[in-house]
Order: sequence, then structure tokens, then C-alpha cells
Amino acid sequence: VNHPSEIPEIGQTVKVKGPKGELSVKLVPEVSASIGDDGITVAPRKEMEKSAQMWGLSRTLVNNLVNGVTTGFTQKLEIQGVGFKAAVQGKVVNLSLGYSHPLVYQIPDQIKVTVEENTKLTIEGPDRQVVGQVASEIRSFYPPGRAKGKGVRYRD
Repeated sequence: VNHPSEIPEIGQTVKVKGPKGELSVKLVPEVSASIGDDGITVAPRKEMEKSAQMWGLSRTLVNNLVNGVTTGFTQKLEIQGVGFKAAVQGKVVNLSLGYSHPLVYQIPDQIKVTVEENTKLTIEGPDRQVVGQVASEIRSFYPPGRAKGKGVRYRD
């Protein structure tokens, strides 16, 4: 991983700070992380049994931290159906999905949700896992049906 963000601490816990926020991940004991001239290096510990298996995962987690705090992650959803719509009010997403009551979803910290044309949601944030979790939870309110395809779906 090679990126110009500020990296104040390396060890079993890697903390990364950048323009989009600050994130950290605790690495498993089977790998070690170090910082050098060419960026953060994640290496397996040869003496441990599962070190090769955990190496790629740990490297990807550190890469996601660096990319998250510098550029961020985005997930896009689209609502299809007659009368289906969404609106953001403060830290809440109000969804009208054909039920007798509106659905209210509380937006977590560091996550930004925007709505275009009442049916296109964009979820942005520095933590890839949280962005995906928010998109999955909103989609779970009304997944797209097989027959008519109405519901909340991933765009693209």
C-alpha cells in the first residue's frame, strides 16, 4: 500500500488518518505490518501456521483503510415501483415503499446518504464495510421482486 495519507501508528493495530476521516484495524498475530519508504508493508510471519492465509486478507484491510480515508467508498441504490420514493432529513432516510407506514432508517456516523430524483440513493463513507452494510440494510426493506422487479436494487 503506497499512499500519501498520514499514518501515525503501525503495529498490530494500524491507524490511518486522511481527509475523509480516521480509521483503524487490528491485524491478526499471523501477520506483521511495517512502514517504509514505499508505504505500508504487510508480511506473513513464517513461523505461524496460517500466516499465508491471513496475509492477503490483512493487506486488503489495510488497503481499504488507506483508500477509504483518501477517496472513500460509494454504493448506489435505485428504487423502482409506483409511488416508491426516498428522502433524507438530517441523519434519517425516510422510505415510502408501498407499506401502510413510512420506513425510517437512521444513518450511522461518517456515512452520507443523498437522494436524487426521489428514487436514486447514493451512500458514501470512508469505511467499506459500513457503506456496504448500510446499502444492504436499506435494500432489505423491499428487495427487488422476481416477477415485476419492483423494490430497492443496486444500481450498475
